[in-house]
Amino acid sequence: MSEDQKKQLEQQLWNIADTLRGRMNADEFRDYILGFIFYKYLAEKMEIYANKILKPDGITYKDIQENTEQGKEYIEAIREESLEKLGYFLKPSELFCELVKRGNGLGHDAFETDQEQIEAIKSGKLDDKVTASNFILEDLQKILINIQNSTMGTDSEEDFDNLFEDMDLNSTKLGKTPEARNTIIAKVLAHLNKIDFRLEDTELDVLGDAYEYLIGQFASGAGKKAGEFYTPQGVSTILAKLVTTGKTKLKSVYDPTCGSGSLLLRVAKEVENVNNYYGQELNRTTYNLCRMNMILHDVHYRKFDIKQEDTLEHPQHLDMRFEAVVANPPFSAKWSANQLFTSDDRFSQYGKLAPSSKADFAFVQHMIYQLDDNGTMAIVLPHGVLFRGAAEGHIRRFLIEEKNYLDAVIGLPANIFYGTSIPTCILVFKKCKEYPDNVLFINSSEYFERGTQNMLRPSDIDKIVSTYRERKQIDKYSYIATLQEIAENDYNLNIPRYVNTFEEEEPVDIKAVSTQLKSLEIEMKSTDNELIALCKELNINTPF
Repeated sequence: MSEDQKKQLEQQLWNIADTLRGRMNADEFRDYILGFIFYKYLAEKMEIYANKILKPDGITYKDIQENTEQGKEYIEAIREESLEKLGYFLKPSELFCELVKRGNGLGHDAFETDQEQIEAIKSGKLDDKVTASNFILEDLQKILINIQNSTMGTDSEEDFDNLFEDMDLNSTKLGKTPEARNTIIAKVLAHLNKIDFRLEDTELDVLGDAYEYLIGQFASGAGKKAGEFYTPQGVSTILAKLVTTGKTKLKSVYDPTCGSGSLLLRVAKEVENVNNYYGQELNRTTYNLCRMNMILHDVHYRKFDIKQEDTLEHPQHLDMRFEAVVANPPFSAKWSANQLFTSDDRFSQYGKLAPSSKADFAFVQHMIYQLDDNGTMAIVLPHGVLFRGAAEGHIRRFLIEEKNYLDAVIGLPANIFYGTSIPTCILVFKKCKEYPDNVLFINSSEYFERGTQNMLRPSDIDKIVSTYRERKQIDKYSYIATLQEIAENDYNLNIPRYVNTFEEEEPVDIKAVSTQLKSLEIEMKSTDNELIALCKELNINTPF
């Protein structure tokens, strides 16, 4: 897929989203658009799979007459195989394209351009333009429920459970009346139906990339809430490259605060294969988004295990160890810091718990506990974790002095995350370090593209990753600090203590400056005399 085709697809998707943008805020219409795209994906995947099964019979899935005896036999046979292979099932009449056909005509020919339609929707005048009344709202609701119900009692039940619960098709934000809601939904589905996501081309991930693009766009419009479900692509790429250094395959990747799952999927792009994906997410809506994202990126339902719970308070994968661990947890979030956790294996050996007002190191401790001996862990945190004292200082010292797990500290620019402008850092941990005598410090805080939201350029990302992988020491950019140096700094990891960015100013030639000042004084006296003479000639007072 060329860059121009990709941009054209992104514009098409954003134009479709525009039909809802005037009615609700970004994180609300996100759930509808992404939900409809997910339904389209499931339906097209179902049709492709069923057509392969039916190819020897010389018919297609849509040819089946559902109410005939033969049709019922076909459907039951396909249903069994589909639930095993895909994890869900849709009847021919429930396919996306068939629903669009039934809804086709709702305002379809009433507007000369899509923009005219969008403006009519925003202004609430759409109902006057409706030229047909094929009501599909109830059908759509039943289909979404049937998708979930088809998985009941199967291995995929947990992965599809309540996936569409955030799509309230009866919300008055979609329209004041059922007819108005029906109209706008039919229009959105019709526009989506025109887009070919090329699912049969296994070399491409057009739909997955489109989904990621939309998630990113919604994040940029969601303000502070965006941090709950999306890590900027540049940061995701760095984390993914760090934890896959030296590896072509991964047994497992884990994200304890997985959001929409973009970070897990980014790791997969850096290697040939990931056997299993694991994640946990507290927010219910974001948890649904993550499961959809996994399926849309063609991750088989048996290969991912995403749980919805509070990771620190109620961890769901404690008996497992992972080869790659990544996270962008909520910065300085609160947690209970209950004294019962002092006997929890994740925290007990440290002697102290992270403060209840700042859970940053609690996430670090949790992730280290789940890190396999041959694994790499990379976590994004606020700069305060590098130097704050009290319990955090104690934990930081224990990790370096007693465990020697810290491998690298990477400083990132300010204002690159949604919802906060604070500068951040990446900490890299390994239980078996290749360089046990030192820690690499990288100061990349001045390397970015400035904007309303600062952005890491490909060159900035490459510089960080190559410096880490080659363990390079670069003047004013990176420094390899011995454990002794860190101890002498009382385990304070503030990057300027190790990476000297001081720019020495050019020496000032005092003699030349003095000569120049004398010359200026002579010029000023000459100018004053000329001004006085001119004032006398004009018979006016001088300004002195």
